[in-house]
Amino acid sequence: MSNLAGKVVAITGGGTGIGAGIARELAAAGCQVVVGGRRTEPLETLAKSIASEHPVRTHAIDVADPNSISEFFAFVRSQVGDVDILVNSAGINIQNRTMAAMIPEDWDRVMQINASGAYRCILEVLPKMRERRDGVVINISSIAGKRAISLGGVVYCASKFAMTALGTAISNEVRNEGVRVTNVYPGEVNTPILDNRPVAVTQEHKDAILQPEDIAALVGTICQLPPRAHVPEIVIKPTIQEWV
Repeated sequence: MSNLAGKVVAITGGGTGIGAGIARELAAAGCQVVVGGRRTEPLETLAKSIASEHPVRTHAIDVADPNSISEFFAFVRSQVGDVDILVNSAGINIQNRTMAAMIPEDWDRVMQINASGAYRCILEVLPKMRERRDGVVINISSIAGKRAISLGGVVYCASKFAMTALGTAISNEVRNEGVRVTNVYPGEVNTPILDNRPVAVTQEHKDAILQPEDIAALVGTICQLPPRAHVPEIVIKPTIQEWV
């Protein structure tokens, strides 16, 4: 039996892409999974497609809205209890990614979702994790949170660097309290966020890069580690992608 059996998992941005892949992985490991996202239809489709010991529950969440965040986590607690594993997977990017093309409203929106949203979600679960002296937080960042690459663009890189600092600082703060925070930095992944690329991505390229289940397998392994073992950060990229 998995050592994750019965663990309560909350996943944001889980209706599609990486979040959905992680939901499948952790549900298969016996976790009680609650998936949140802005659109209810993909959430419901995902939940129906997963056959697991515990039914996958869903609830709408907009991580740009503090009230929506509070409502989501209140739902999680009422349905399955306090969160053991939080996966911050909600994130967006924009098409106009250069400083010259981007407008201030784009900056505010991306930072609110990718950085502030992650902070507020952690804030919802961290006090109880500290009380129990047990808990895992997985931040799905990007290699744009390690390297300010032009492909990511100005605000996306800034937001992911913010997530890097957020996860690292909190991890250091709670290291003696049994809580582990991991920043995961994926390279190119075949997810709907590719639809916002300035240049369309070919199907051949999509097939050659990482798939959501690749990230999910890695996250599952991290969550399975014993409490004494902590992975502060990890990069995973397609074999074909350069790393400098």
